[in-house]
Amino acid sequence: MKTAENTEKEAAALLKDKKVRPSMIRVKVLKYLLDNRNHPTADRLFSALENEIPTLSRTSIYNTLKTFLDEGIVSEITIEDGNSRYDAFTGKHGHFICEKCGSVCDFDVKCATCAPESLKGYKINQEHVYLRGLCPNCIKSGGDGNEKNFRKKRCKKSS
Repeated sequence: MKTAENTEKEAAALLKDKKVRPSMIRVKVLKYLLDNRNHPTADRLFSALENEIPTLSRTSIYNTLKTFLDEGIVSEITIEDGNSRYDAFTGKHGHFICEKCGSVCDFDVKCATCAPESLKGYKINQEHVYLRGLCPNCIKSGGDGNEKNFRKKRCKKSS
């Protein structure tokens, strides 16, 4: 069983492997991202960590995320207008966002590339697969699929 200390050690080791100095804030932010696959915004990260790190500022969160993006430690998800979310799982996968509750879930992408044949000759630097709709819990609660305003809560996975 992993302890919080081991997880922090793993986060620090991952940062060192990427040649990033493992400051306390960087380790805590990365640990949160690794432990919580909730694709948080910078504000959500700040809210989650502000009690744990009394000296934390939003600027520290944004600077940490920029460093992580620059070094390929996290990826930025821009599935919603005006909201960037962050994901520590940088392997090939897609994201589904529920239009009612705003939850974001990962799903496997099995194709080697999603680029169509019509882009032959282009150099593709990034591929993102985003799907939008309703999660199973919101369907059960009577969502109509035409939600315009996300309620910022997390859907529970249906069984």
